[in-house]
Amino acid sequence: MRRNGRPSPQLALKRYRRLAAGYDATAQRQTPRRLRCIDKLALRPGDVVLDVGCGTGLSLAPLHERVGSSGRVVGVELSPEMARIAQERVRQARWANVEVVVADLSRVPLAPLLHGCPPFDALLFHYTHDVLQSESALANVFARVKPGARVAVAGLKTVHPLLFPLNCWVRWRGWRYRTTDAGLREPWRYLKRWVPDFRWESHLFGTAYIGWGTAAPPGRAQ
Repeated sequence: MRRNGRPSPQLALKRYRRLAAGYDATAQRQTPRRLRCIDKLALRPGDVVLDVGCGTGLSLAPLHERVGSSGRVVGVELSPEMARIAQERVRQARWANVEVVVADLSRVPLAPLLHGCPPFDALLFHYTHDVLQSESALANVFARVKPGARVAVAGLKTVHPLLFPLNCWVRWRGWRYRTTDAGLREPWRYLKRWVPDFRWESHLFGTAYIGWGTAAPPGRAQ
C-alpha cells in the first residue's frame, strides 16, 4: 500500500488477478449504496452512461434498466480478470447496448476504444478510489462527457484524525481494493476540478460517502 503515493496500476492488476473470482460475494453488502448512487444520476431512457472502473459489472444491470434499449452503457475496467466476468454478464443477459472494455484510464484516451460512442450523459464512479486519485485518468474520462453530464460517486473515506479507530477500519476495509491511501480524507479533491458543484452525503458514521454533481463545460473546469 502506498500511504500517500500515486495509484499503481501494476499493483492493482496483481491484486485483482487474485480477487476477481470472489469479488461479487464481498461486494454484495454495498448494494444499497450502489443503487442509491446510481439514482443520483437521474438516468433517462436513451442516456449514454459510463461505468468507470466497472469491476465485475455489478452496476451494469441497474444502469441498463434505467437507460433502456435506446440508451447505451459502457464499462471500463483495468483488470482483465474482472472485465471478463463483467463481459460474461453482458453475454448472458443479451444486452446489445452494453459493452465492457479493458483499459488503463490513466494512460489511454477513451475515444479510440468506444467505436463511435457519443459523449456521455452520465458518469458513475463506484468505489474507484485509485481512479479518483489519478488526474490523468479523470482528464481522459471528462474529455468524453457532455457539458452538464451527471456524475455520481461512492466510496470510503476517513474522518477526523482523532477518530482513530474509524480511520483504522477504513484503511483495513479497503487495503486490498486500492493501491494508495492518498486523498482518503477528501477523495473527491481532484474530481471537483471537473465537477465544481460537487456535493456529498455521509454514510456509515462518516466512513463512506455518496457524492454527485454535474460536469463543467469545456474550459470551465477548475
